[in-house]
Amino acid sequence: MSAPRRKQEYETNKLQKRLRHQVGQAIADFGMIEEGDRVMVCLSGGKDSYTLLDVLLQLQKKAPVRFSLTAVNLDQKQPGFPEHVLPDYLRSIGADFEIIEQDTYSVVKRVVPEGKTMCSLCSRLRRGALYAHAAEQGYTKIALGHHRDDLVATFFLNLFFHAKLAGMPPKLLSDDGRHVVIRPLAYVREDDISRYAEARGFPIIPCTLCGSQENLQRKQVKRMLDAWERESPGRIETLARAMGDVRPSQLADPRLFDFLSLGRSDASPLPDAHAWLGGEIAEVAVSA
Repeated sequence: MSAPRRKQEYETNKLQKRLRHQVGQAIADFGMIEEGDRVMVCLSGGKDSYTLLDVLLQLQKKAPVRFSLTAVNLDQKQPGFPEHVLPDYLRSIGADFEIIEQDTYSVVKRVVPEGKTMCSLCSRLRRGALYAHAAEQGYTKIALGHHRDDLVATFFLNLFFHAKLAGMPPKLLSDDGRHVVIRPLAYVREDDISRYAEARGFPIIPCTLCGSQENLQRKQVKRMLDAWERESPGRIETLARAMGDVRPSQLADPRLFDFLSLGRSDASPLPDAHAWLGGEIAEVAVSA
């Protein structure tokens, strides 16, 4: 083996070990996978979900708990979608998998005006179909391929466009209370995923078949974060760590911290804003 080849293999093995460590750490930190879990790994054909499945299969062999993994792909009937790619790949690695079919593409084309982005509606329909399948088949966890950079970008999307401090949590309970969704790549950098996917030669299926483009707001945030990272390398990592070190007493949400009781000598009722304004109608001090 040539020296460049040996170096490449060394770097790939080093990267693979780091990804396993980061995914294992996230699983442990957030209690993502338990004994007997049936984990549905949502596989889109992109670099993120391929990496997610690959690393989980590695961890499954030495995990301290027993759990099953099934890769599930939703065929949305997009024109030109190469239906053979995912089944061929999954059979080649001996992975358990299911392909479900639902023509969400026609729905999106019918509802979304020409020239508008399809991604938001497409994502909701896809999520609904996958959640329904998970319920029908009795999966206990739904694993998604969102990574560290996705979590940070979503935080800023909510901050800039929805005026709230909220993000994409590594583990959540669906709104209807029926599904536990996990994001084992929560600690993994997108750049590392890109390098790993290239090194592993995953058969990537680009999400450009329907001609839609990524949400404009998310693209704006991504450009901003990329610029910050170029100017100050490591800034995204700092932001990601900050999302796991929240200090409610140093923010301004009285639902998270009891500011009313802070420093008070008695428990008598406090006058409300209406009283402080002498009977005038209280208004929010900070405009939306």
